[in-house]
Amino acid sequence: MKSTRQGRVFVRNIPAGIIAQTDEGYQFTYDPRYLQAPGSVPISLTMPLQEAPYQSTTFFPFFDGLIPEGWLLEQACRNWKLDRRDRMGLLLHVCRDCVGFVSVEEVL
Repeated sequence: MKSTRQGRVFVRNIPAGIIAQTDEGYQFTYDPRYLQAPGSVPISLTMPLQEAPYQSTTFFPFFDGLIPEGWLLEQACRNWKLDRRDRMGLLLHVCRDCVGFVSVEEVL
């Protein structure tokens, strides 16, 4: 499964996993070191800690919820020349400093 774009997912600034856009859709995989660390928490109740990757043909609702809405979304689309329908692109560009304990940085 070839990935086209990837983002490193952090929980409280600790690397927790990788989200990737693939030819088949989307995949999220927890980092094995994160899974073994004491006190690790899932990024979402809908994505409990597990070794197997989560796969979906559609964008994961949890990650979609991190993307801003309204005026802030319009500003992000205008400033970075992003398509508001490109949810992975938006996630990688605007979710480096999210409200809450999860953030995402693009893997180049």
